[in-house]
Amino acid sequence: MKLPKEGDFITIQSYKHDGSLHRTWRDTMVLKTTENAVIGVNDHTLVTENDGRRWVTREPAIVYFHKKYWFNIIAMIRENGVSYYCNIASPHVLDEEALKYIDYDLDVKVFTDGEKKLLDVDEYESHKKQMGYSNDLDFILKENVKILVDWINNEKGPFSPAYIKIWYKRYLELKNR
Repeated sequence: MKLPKEGDFITIQSYKHDGSLHRTWRDTMVLKTTENAVIGVNDHTLVTENDGRRWVTREPAIVYFHKKYWFNIIAMIRENGVSYYCNIASPHVLDEEALKYIDYDLDVKVFTDGEKKLLDVDEYESHKKQMGYSNDLDFILKENVKILVDWINNEKGPFSPAYIKIWYKRYLELKNR
């Protein structure tokens, strides 16, 4: 499959471990693709939930997906600063239809003041039993929470202020073409 290029629009689909569709984002603009990573932006993007509810994202958000890490990162650019919503999830796959991943419930929220919060632990434990997450999968996911927190603490990748400035600036250039 041919990688999407800068300025292309793709769909993002998240699934649950049992294969059910969880959420879809339409028209994410691609800022960069490499063999392992996709960087994009959502700005007033239509989101459809698995129950059919629809909503539109409120602010621009730089999205980061990697084929080797079990998380993806959404950097929401707000007037008072950047906050992050990080999904603990399978590495992404990209096909003709969409960029796809499995959402494993656990999330890390980073507020504009740097405070971190691990979210949805109860949902994770419930789905782990209900959908039969293996011990190996449980280990991988928990190890990736540690890697993610290390990235946050060390301002690595999307958590670097320079990274957000560069990619947001590039988005504005592409948007205003």
